[in-house]
Amino acid sequence: MPSLLHHPLDPSSRLIRLMCAEYGVPLDMEEIKPWLRTPELLEINPAATLPILLGDGDQPVIGVLANIHTIEDLYTPSVVVGLIPADPGARAEMWRMIEWVIFKLNDEVTRYILEEKIVKRDQRGQTPDPAVLRVAKANLNEHMLYFNWLFANHSWLAGHSMTLADFALAAHLSTLDYLGDIDWGKAGETRDWYSRIKSRPAFRTLLNDRVVSMPPQRGYADLDF
Repeated sequence: MPSLLHHPLDPSSRLIRLMCAEYGVPLDMEEIKPWLRTPELLEINPAATLPILLGDGDQPVIGVLANIHTIEDLYTPSVVVGLIPADPGARAEMWRMIEWVIFKLNDEVTRYILEEKIVKRDQRGQTPDPAVLRVAKANLNEHMLYFNWLFANHSWLAGHSMTLADFALAAHLSTLDYLGDIDWGKAGETRDWYSRIKSRPAFRTLLNDRVVSMPPQRGYADLDF
């Protein structure tokens, strides 16, 4: 059984967990805090980033993109529809939206909120900076407007079929939802999409996540919210 080094609220780790759950790949989970930069983590990955997949071989699979390709190469089942489209045009749009989420959304929203609300808990004398959180929230509002527009025009993030791009966005929004940073009353079409993907069996493991001394916001685990 492969092992995944992860943090429960790390969205890249959540994406890999969703992908494995959808494909029926069991994982042995090991929770770590990458910002502590322990010698054990740095020996595996000097960049101290997640996720890290440890399989049968000696070579760890490091980073979200390497993990995506490894899982797709090794574990794509024949009994379910794959998450990466066969059509080149659809595949290109999927990768465009994945890039939007894991780079643009992360760089403008998610990483700041995690830094302020999670990482600073382990830094003596540090408290969340309200100014940083205000900027991240304003950026999130702009992203949500774009996602609402996309979902008003098609059922899934990258088109009319569910793809890995939907899991990427769900990973980030679920992290932000856990921390109470999404106003679902103003989320429009994105709320309807999230309700659908949140109901998938693959999502159950994420809904059970808990961070010590920081319970999720009310409604996080509810399918009908």
